[in-house]
Amino acid sequence: MNYAPLLEPIYQFLHCRTPQAWIDEARKPENLTLLLTDHMVCELKAAQTAVFIIRKYVADKPSGDAILAWLKPYEDFIYRDEQDGNFINAHKNLTKSIIVRNELPWADDLVEMMVLLVKEELHHFYQVWEIMQSRGLPYRKITASRYAKGLIREIRTYEPEALVDKLICGAYIEARSCERFASLAPYLDEQLEKFYISLLRSEARHYQDYLKLAQQISPKEIAPRVQVFGEAEARLISEPDGELRFHSGVPAV
Repeated sequence: MNYAPLLEPIYQFLHCRTPQAWIDEARKPENLTLLLTDHMVCELKAAQTAVFIIRKYVADKPSGDAILAWLKPYEDFIYRDEQDGNFINAHKNLTKSIIVRNELPWADDLVEMMVLLVKEELHHFYQVWEIMQSRGLPYRKITASRYAKGLIREIRTYEPEALVDKLICGAYIEARSCERFASLAPYLDEQLEKFYISLLRSEARHYQDYLKLAQQISPKEIAPRVQVFGEAEARLISEPDGELRFHSGVPAV
């Protein structure tokens, strides 16, 4: 299948492509466990961000508490060494309806998008863990990359601009993830290649959903802020990085 129609808008949106030096390092067999572990954690972090946005901006307290509980089995596994990993059963319980506490014109759209995102990211979390289990790869805690922190520094501190910036930040993270799936997939074994291509197909338009919602919320045209985050994201990808992670920069020698 030709994935160019999916990838071309992503390539145009991002300010740089993944450096070959990152691909060369990431494809090494000895780095597979690290990359899959970081990928799994990134899926959880994406879900956490979406839950945070729902709870902070639109959900009433009972709904917010219920959706926060969605994350508990996954957070217990990653952060608290509770290794039961019953993620299939946990996923079946993601059924709570969100009651919106305000009349913001974009509230329902935000809830619809974020709830779907949470469910998809947690499902992908389980898929990565399933692959790791099938290969006998253990989960061990790793440090976070500088990538997300570098983008968060650009977020403004007043509303609604802060929310707009968070959504633009999310757009770049989603777009880079897809670009990395496509960059790395040809160098992996058949199972992993198929898996990353399947993620590419399911997530390729997430960044556009983020941007659409950001513009819907923003009182101003978002293009200047998109440019700011695009430049910051490209620096993080292009500059030397001391740790290999799924969204890290050029491996430092």
